[in-house]
Amino acid sequence: MLTSTHHSIAPPPISHRILWVLIAVASLCACGETAKLPISAGTGSNPSLPEPQRTLIPTVNIAPAKGWPEGGKPVAAPGTQAGVFASGLDHPRWIYVLPNGDVLVAETNAPPKPDDNKGIKGWVMGLVMKRAGAAVPSANRITLLRDADGDGVAELRTPLLQGLNSPFGMALVGNTLYVANADAVVRFPYAVGDTQITTAPTQVVALPGGPINHHWTKNLIASADGQQLYVSVGSNSNVAERGMEAEAQRAAIWMVDAQTGAHQVFASGLRNPVGMAWEAASNTLWTVVNERDELGSDLVPDYMTSVRKGGFYGWPYSYYGQTVDTRVSPPRPDLVATAIKPDYALGAHTASLGLASSVGTTLPAVFANGMFIGQHGSWNRQPHSGYKVIYVPFQNSKPSGTPIDVLTGFLSAEGNAYGRPVGVALDKKGALLVADDVGNVIWRVSAAR
Repeated sequence: MLTSTHHSIAPPPISHRILWVLIAVASLCACGETAKLPISAGTGSNPSLPEPQRTLIPTVNIAPAKGWPEGGKPVAAPGTQAGVFASGLDHPRWIYVLPNGDVLVAETNAPPKPDDNKGIKGWVMGLVMKRAGAAVPSANRITLLRDADGDGVAELRTPLLQGLNSPFGMALVGNTLYVANADAVVRFPYAVGDTQITTAPTQVVALPGGPINHHWTKNLIASADGQQLYVSVGSNSNVAERGMEAEAQRAAIWMVDAQTGAHQVFASGLRNPVGMAWEAASNTLWTVVNERDELGSDLVPDYMTSVRKGGFYGWPYSYYGQTVDTRVSPPRPDLVATAIKPDYALGAHTASLGLASSVGTTLPAVFANGMFIGQHGSWNRQPHSGYKVIYVPFQNSKPSGTPIDVLTGFLSAEGNAYGRPVGVALDKKGALLVADDVGNVIWRVSAAR
């Protein structure tokens, strides 16, 4: 059944220029409507989907990026402890652990996107990103960290690759290292243990990029046999306001032949899929997805879902299954009728980015079978949501139960951001590594001694 939850009265007309000046003012304070539901209502297998709240000025509630005070660190779950694996990094976003235990970190940020920043709206969003700590230049580097003595702190730090184009996802298959830049997947010959790659990249496949490239992060994960790469490509807008031509092959996960670069869209209608992980028992691909903004603080829940080949997950025409988004014109009821309901909601505007299976962890038994999720944190919700790392337990290869906080304390009492968690990964000893791109730290969560 097709359903629509938009019955609110449209706001009065206002000059586009004046509107975005008002939003600029809003970006400097917590302005707009306030959530009526707790974040838990938008979490789990059957989240609440209240009426959209479309206001004259979209809710803007930035947690200004401040960094950690001397000696400060996040709060770890009972039975665990948090320590610094590496600090003083340059906007670390993503982590990949090599078979010998070396840790690769993508120190990266958005590439130039001139057509995503035009006019007053672009200027305003630039203010928002700067306030959130997301406007620093990209280091365009993958750094290798090595903890040779096994004490939980990396004593070797060396640039493995430099001069990349906003790198993000990484995967090693045999003696080939694949890297997802903002506009292409490239590969390099690599022997585990090497600390520098100087050979030129070989392009595997071009990815949607260009002068807009709104959701620029491109992640990748290899199949078990290494023959296929699954590559995540986010949308070019919030809700297709630039038209569907700008969204060609975006809001999707691609399946790419690792050798030839031949590709197809594996699943679509995923607004901004970032983290991907394999569920070990079923060998099923899972992803976390950032959903759309500007429908109020209680909508739309970000989510984690298994990914079906050929599956359509709604964006931009509907959300969380077949709930119609009436902002999108022309509508596509034919596509909405096929939209798959995600498996598990993660709360509205949490910006869930990181995803890692917990199988093999040496954390307490409560974390033995499920997924760790790095939640980067909200800007379009009042009060804040996300800004933590959570764990969702699985049973019979599906999410089961309520999330458990793994790492919290990223926000001060005044609402400033000490840090923002992004990528998550298990190290060779089964501890959890967390990239913090505001604190410029890789945190290591291990079992308490």
